[in-house]
Formats: sequence, C-alpha cells, structure tokens
Amino acid sequence: MSELVDRVDEHDQVVGVVDRAEAIRQGWLHRIATIVCRDGDGRFLVHRRPDDSPRFAGQYNWMLGGAADVGESYEEAAARELSEELGVHARPRFVLKFLCVGAISPYWLGLHEVVITTPVQPCAQEVAWHDWLAEPELEALVRQREFVPDAREAFARYRDVNRADQPWS
Repeated sequence: MSELVDRVDEHDQVVGVVDRAEAIRQGWLHRIATIVCRDGDGRFLVHRRPDDSPRFAGQYNWMLGGAADVGESYEEAAARELSEELGVHARPRFVLKFLCVGAISPYWLGLHEVVITTPVQPCAQEVAWHDWLAEPELEALVRQREFVPDAREAFARYRDVNRADQPWS
C-alpha cells in the first residue's frame, strides 16, 4: 500500500503529490512532522525503535513523528502521529521548521512539542522501549552512535530556539 505525500520545493511549497517511497528513492523533498514530548517535570520522552523497523532499527530517538499526508499541515500531522504512536490526544505546539539533509533522504522537518501528564500507550510497531530522561541524560544519549542521526541536528536546533527561554543544565 503506497503512502502519498506532498512533494515540496526548497521553499516548502507544494509542487505535486508523490508516493513517499518514490520521494525517498528520488531524493524529492516532502514534509515530516515530529513531536518532542515532555512530562510535568520537564523530562523528555526518549524511545528506542524496534529492531525490525524499516527505518533506524534499534536506534534511539527523542522525537516521534512521520510524514505529513497530502494536504495535511505540520500541526495536523504532529497531532495524528502523537495519537498513533503514543495513544495521546493533544495539540502539539509548533517550535521550528528546517530543511533536513536526512540520513535516508532530504525533507522539511516541522518540530513540535507537547507536555504529557497522562500515561502513554506506545505503539509496538514504532516504540520498543521508552523512558523519561532529564536534559543531561538526553544530551549524553544524543552523542551516542545508536542515536537516530537526523535527530541530532533537530536536538541542536531545538536547544538553540529554547536557550533564550529556558536555562539548560
């Protein structure tokens, strides 16, 4: 079953509708919505991808997310992915967007965040393990080889955006 996505240009303007697998093979830009989850104590949700995952198998990430569907905004896609991957129904807050070179292919990454105060129910196809980590623990994990490569750049950009608003340890 194919997954259709908006193909976009270097300005994030829609230029057509394509199959996501084809977009990846051809290196065509498309949109990815991600969510950073924090708890009431400010800790970050970190997870490990399943060992049989087609992308980044067994690697750690601090974001959840996926491709935006055709005609779907970053915010709509983030809320949908949050529901699908954690069973949480909330409206994530948009933080930043950037053109990511990507380990698999290039794409526009829209990063959102949400504070979760209820139990999560991770989807086993997306999340093999999860835990809530304080910022120093997350920062140490980001430097490890087993961390999803694209998430490193997103982490650095997130910290830059939030540095003025929040003191980092």
